Amino acid sequence: MLQQASRYTTTWVDTVNKVKAEVWNILAKPLTTPFFEWEWISNLEASGCAIAQQGWLPSHLLVWQGDVLVAAAPLYIKGHSQGEFVFDHQWADLSYRLGIEYYPKLLGMAPFTPAVGYRFLVHPDLSDRPDEISKIYDLMLLEIDKLCDRYQMSGCNFLYVDPSWKHELESRGFTNWMHHSYVWENQEFKDFDDYLKNFNANQRRNIKRERKSVESTGIKMQVYTGEEIPHYFYGYMYELYNDHCNKFWGGSKYLNRKFFEHLAHCFRDRLVFVAGEIADYPQPVGMSFCIRKDDQLFGRYWGCVQEIDCLHFNACYYTPIEWAISQGIKRFDPGAGGQHKKRRGFPATPNYSLHRFYRDRLKQILVPYINEVNAYEAKQIQAINNELPFDFAPPDLKV
Repeated sequence: MLQQASRYTTTWVDTVNKVKAEVWNILAKPLTTPFFEWEWISNLEASGCAIAQQGWLPSHLLVWQGDVLVAAAPLYIKGHSQGEFVFDHQWADLSYRLGIEYYPKLLGMAPFTPAVGYRFLVHPDLSDRPDEISKIYDLMLLEIDKLCDRYQMSGCNFLYVDPSWKHELESRGFTNWMHHSYVWENQEFKDFDDYLKNFNANQRRNIKRERKSVESTGIKMQVYTGEEIPHYFYGYMYELYNDHCNKFWGGSKYLNRKFFEHLAHCFRDRLVFVAGEIADYPQPVGMSFCIRKDDQLFGRYWGCVQEIDCLHFNACYYTPIEWAISQGIKRFDPGAGGQHKKRRGFPATPNYSLHRFYRDRLKQILVPYINEVNAYEAKQIQAINNELPFDFAPPDLKV
């Protein structure tokens, strides 16, 4: 039980591994997202993926009441904009033309993970004390401002913010930038056939054809979770991921083999693998990798050993949706990108990043520009969703 007195102290740590897992997770486990749990962040840092040498300097803010951790902000000092999936490169170019150093900048997000849910982590015992939480937020943002001033950072940026939290930042002077992603929501479907009834006749036929296309090759789609996951899947998933990055992203990849292999020891209970298997073939010909937390499912990575028509759609969309329906999953975020998602059950959904600019000239230019972009983005989301071949409840597009 936390004390009523609101005397807090703050510290900074350069790795989450300086905080005990059970202490950090008291704050992280209540969140709907799994990507701020100690095991996930620790693995990113300990494996050498999210570290200073890669342009991600961990700088996590901790708030204490005595020896009790009451709040935390996962933060990184960035020397570039890679691995964020919110593209501010034009801002960096503008800054350069104005003679302003854009980097370093401060970033709040789960590294390399474009999934909604960022917010400051707060002890659950404070959930019924909003005034106290507000004081903690003010303290944390003050300490963040001091850090940014000390290291001459151009701005503080929180990406993929929890929609229920963004007003806390807007009310404290942050500028909201709207983006969109593609998210499936379960409308209490009984099974996959019931889900298909949501589509118009033409697209329903297309999806059935794409499913049968894979079945006709002899490939069986199989879902593995938890202890069912074969141990070799972890290293094999890295090989598929690595090959996919080399083929389509010019070799640009953010995760290494150590990260994937350690998931077997630290995050197995949250993992979902969707494998395309052929009888007598020693390994899956294609595989996707997802994370589950409660009634939320998150698609992360995919790869294949050979290009097979429609295998990607089955491994990344149809089979996860079918499994999600059977498991009572309410929401499935399949990951970044959207060219193929919007016709296969994933409407455009707004997500938000929040920004504070510490250079007056940048602020004068970018804040009005972002407001214009937001109006355009809202129209884009509406236009995309007006063309969808299925029924759904349109999202709230308030900026």
